[in-house]
Formats: sequence, structure tokens, C-alpha cells
Amino acid sequence: MPNDTPGLDIFHDGHRIRLKWHRLRLALDAALFSAATMAEGFRVGASMELDLRVRGDGGFVVLHDSDLEGETTGYGPVCKADAATIRALSMKSGGTPPILSEDLAGLMQTAHPEALLQFDMKDDLKTIGEKGLDHLARTFAGLGRFMIVSGADLDLIEAIKTRLPDAQRGIDPTNKLLALLRQKGPSAVEAELRADCLGPTEPKMIYLSWPLILEAHAAGLDLIGLCHALGKTVDAWTFNMADRAEGFSDDEWQRFSTLVSLKPDQITTDEAPATEHAWLARCRT
Repeated sequence: MPNDTPGLDIFHDGHRIRLKWHRLRLALDAALFSAATMAEGFRVGASMELDLRVRGDGGFVVLHDSDLEGETTGYGPVCKADAATIRALSMKSGGTPPILSEDLAGLMQTAHPEALLQFDMKDDLKTIGEKGLDHLARTFAGLGRFMIVSGADLDLIEAIKTRLPDAQRGIDPTNKLLALLRQKGPSAVEAELRADCLGPTEPKMIYLSWPLILEAHAAGLDLIGLCHALGKTVDAWTFNMADRAEGFSDDEWQRFSTLVSLKPDQITTDEAPATEHAWLARCRT
């Protein structure tokens, strides 16, 4: 049965599709990377996503930008700031302190069995280094069942696999697949995606943009079906309605319902409760 808590999932043809809370928020006008939203997600068993940047002391902080001034009241590179410096700052969005990796691990201790938190690593292996890898292994030991680690640097994902073998891993080949699709066609995309799925990172989840999924579908290639055949799950990112109060426009509904019919395992959105509400409203008509 569908979960009673809004914004967790939708169902189509007996298939559950989780709605992932992008950047720890439930609406586009809500604060980014909210610890309160994360705590609620852990309570109800939500799928959520946050970005991580390495600090100067080898720990991590939940931020997207490489410079503190992008999202906080601080200034300078995140990778040169220590925990004490960052704790004294406030997020520009929401006014709360940034979430440090140590705080994050504490919150994860309370997680519902179905909770899943994506760590989108924004730095590469060289920047993070052995000190950062040691911190991840030490801080999140025993919590891997609640984690899925993703990032652009596949060498980093492979290194994390060694340090945190119980954590799931994800990769996002969207940009190269989209270029291949337009330059060489569906067969080249299929070969490349198959190689990525079977590669040394041993990913559990493949992150694909929903426009890529639909463009490949129009060209006769079912990317989600290919991933499923290889034992992988798929996250389709990031679908937001233009007007959550009005729900899906006709064009949005056509795209979203086509996407849902292809049965992704997860759809990333900044508007999870509104998306679930709009889906149910359309399904009732």
C-alpha cells in the first residue's frame, strides 16, 4: 500500500517509484539542506539527497559550492576551512548552521529502515585525499545501509567502495550519454551504459536526467529497462512542476506520465509532496 506520509512515493502499474527529496527540501522556496527536513525524512523513511564538500581538516560539510560565500555567511574555499570555523557560520537559506559530517552521522543513527540518503560528492579524489577517506570510513562505519554515495569522479567512488563496502554506490553518466545519443545514436549509448553498469565502481543506482531518458525513449532505446536488466536501479532527475499550486500542466503531465510508464525506481524533485498530490489528482480524473 502507498505510504501515508506525503511526498514519499507514487505507484504505477504495481511499481513503486520513490520521490527523492532534492537538497533536503520539500518545496522550491524552502531552505536548502535543512537539518529539520533531514530528521523528518529519517523518521518517515524518505529517500533524500545532499551535497558534500571536504573541509580543511579532512571532515565534510553539507554544501554544494566550493566557496563558503556561495551558500553561507562565510568567505573562502570550503576545503581550507575547519569545523570550528564552519560551525560559526549560517546558511544564507534558512539561517541555520551548516551540517557537518559528524552531525550527519549522529542523525543517521535514528533512521527509519527504509531511509536512504544520497551523498553527492562534489570534490574529486585528489582534493579529498586519504585524510578525507579515513574520515568517511571512521565517521560512517556501520551506517552504510542508509547511504548511497555518488559523484562525477569514478576513482573516488571506487576508493569509497574499499573504505565503506556496505554503502551503496551510484554513478551519473548523463552528460556523456546525451552527447553520444546526439552524435552517434542509440547503439553507442547502449554500449557505453552497459559498460558503466558493469564497471569497477559496481554501482547500485544509475542517475539519469529525465530529458535524456525521454529523448532516448523517443529514439527507441529504453535506458531504464537496460539498467533493470543488468540489476541496477534508476533515479530520474530532477522533475519540478512550474506551478505546484496548479499541478501538472498538460505538457508536464505528458512528459511525467511517459517517464513514470518507463518505471524508474526513483524520481528526484524539489517538490515531493506537491508532485505526489498532483499525480494522485491526475490519476483520479
